[in-house]
Amino acid sequence: MKEARIIQGRTIGPEELGEIEGLLKAHPNWSRWRLSRALAEQWQWYSRGGQLKDMAARTLLLKLHERELITLPPRRRGFPPRRVVDPTPDLFEPETPKPIEEALSSLRPLRIHLLERRSGAYKIFQSYLARHHYLGYGGPVGENIGYLIQDNRGRDLACVLFGAAAWKCGDRDQWIGWTAAQRSGRLHLIANNSRFLILPWVRVPHLASHILGRITRRLSKDWQVKYGHRIELLETFVQCDRFRGTCYRAANWVEVGRTRGRTRQDRHHRIEVPIKAILIHPLHPQCRLRLCHEPT
Repeated sequence: MKEARIIQGRTIGPEELGEIEGLLKAHPNWSRWRLSRALAEQWQWYSRGGQLKDMAARTLLLKLHERELITLPPRRRGFPPRRVVDPTPDLFEPETPKPIEEALSSLRPLRIHLLERRSGAYKIFQSYLARHHYLGYGGPVGENIGYLIQDNRGRDLACVLFGAAAWKCGDRDQWIGWTAAQRSGRLHLIANNSRFLILPWVRVPHLASHILGRITRRLSKDWQVKYGHRIELLETFVQCDRFRGTCYRAANWVEVGRTRGRTRQDRHHRIEVPIKAILIHPLHPQCRLRLCHEPT
């Protein structure tokens, strides 16, 4: 590769490829996992919260390998697979909880719990998503914040998870008006609502939009405390053949476009996936200006 390219937000040219090749030659027996950690440390690739971005380094190495710019060692069959959340109901009551079919006013004020990874509530949160969300749940990757919502009597109502934004989203990026370089430097200022679950035995009108409103008012502050930076914009993708996105629209989220029904791995336009509505919610009146021009 003679010319530098932007790959996963980093400039990769002959010098960077030389460093990676040197790492591969110096440690021919290392696993891909160990190589990705070593590369992240060598490049001082840390999140703003001080966490080593070894998974980002792993993804970068895989992309270079797929483009035949480097040759990674073979995958090791004995390497432990990514842990999947166990959906079995051992954390729950033997029977499904009694239906909650009340007016929202009788449940307020809601209790919104910001979850810690090692807490018992977090394990319940994970199991709820694994058992009841149509996409399932395999555990978070990268920066993320999860909330467990209860009513004023401590009954579980809903789970909400925010994580990393989509790397590329044409309609979102057009709405923001930023360049590829600005996106790579400021994408961490967008959070994606990747999971939103009202528990199946909870049927309360207007509950979902009320929860979204409560959480959007606190999310940026919570993110600042946990990761050391603010959030300017929220996004989510609503599968059109399953949902209308009514609760998001009621909570002042705006649709800016639709996905094309393709995956980013579909290089030959053969893989069809459900079309999704792209909805966004600015957390600051000048969020577009701040995403494009203000230093982070």
